[in-house]
Amino acid sequence: MDIKDNTFARQFEVNAPEGTVTVEYSFQERKIFLTRINTPENFGNDDFITELLKNIMEIAYERKLRVVPIFPKIAAFFRKNPAYKDLLPPGIKI
Repeated sequence: MDIKDNTFARQFEVNAPEGTVTVEYSFQERKIFLTRINTPENFGNDDFITELLKNIMEIAYERKLRVVPIFPKIAAFFRKNPAYKDLLPPGIKI
């Protein structure tokens, strides 16, 4: 999966067969706040979203960032994948 980090638009972008999928973010100190997932209309591939979020978590590991999930779908990802809970900042429970 080829993820483009569009720092000007503050979003991760990836092309899917249905169109472009984006995950919007914002930075504060050493934390990345994942604020929204934008998908094309009639996009129902949840496995694609899960794989995209896993790749974004790997980017956070590489950059030594903490991840704060703001969007409910991203918080649900953390609940389903407890291996990534160490990326959460201290004090945040999901």
